[in-house]
Amino acid sequence: MENITSSPTWYVSDAAFDWLYPERIQQLSKLHWTPMEVARKSAKFLASGNGKRILDIGSGVGKFCLIAAHQSPEAKFYGVEQRKELYHFAQAARERTASLNVEFINNNFTQIDFDDFDNFYFYNSFFENIVNEGQIDQDMEYSTSLYNYYTRYMYKALDNKPSGTRVVTFHSLEDEIPPSYQVVDATVDFLLKMWIKR
Repeated sequence: MENITSSPTWYVSDAAFDWLYPERIQQLSKLHWTPMEVARKSAKFLASGNGKRILDIGSGVGKFCLIAAHQSPEAKFYGVEQRKELYHFAQAARERTASLNVEFINNNFTQIDFDDFDNFYFYNSFFENIVNEGQIDQDMEYSTSLYNYYTRYMYKALDNKPSGTRVVTFHSLEDEIPPSYQVVDATVDFLLKMWIKR
């Protein structure tokens, strides 16, 4: 009988992967969690070279990190998420998938040292602050000033990274990307962009 804990069946499709989570979390998937195809393509770009440490900023329930880690076992993926409930769902999914090269951190990303990581993934987790609806929950404070603060913080942190640093953005307004980064690849609709610091 197949061992369900390490079963690759989770990685067949988005629907299959989303079964790792409760129904309420599954329903948020299309709007808030990274699609499998995007995670795979991003992982390939970010994990280029051995032993890369990749940070997902606003990792939610951990979908990007877990798929990326399965795709690129030679890299280590970290997800930082300030919502405790989502962090716990991510931890539970990590245990069920037996993902050894993933670590989740329950904190605001501004408390994380960017020097500890080589490359970064960003599925516009700040956007909730500037829309009227579609937030994950109503437990957080949302405001334009928070969007601006987070964006400036990330901009400065990325600007301090060395040449060759890689970033993937998905559905980003690009306010957080310094001009020292250039796009080296993008999907046809330009929602997914891959950047390297000059």
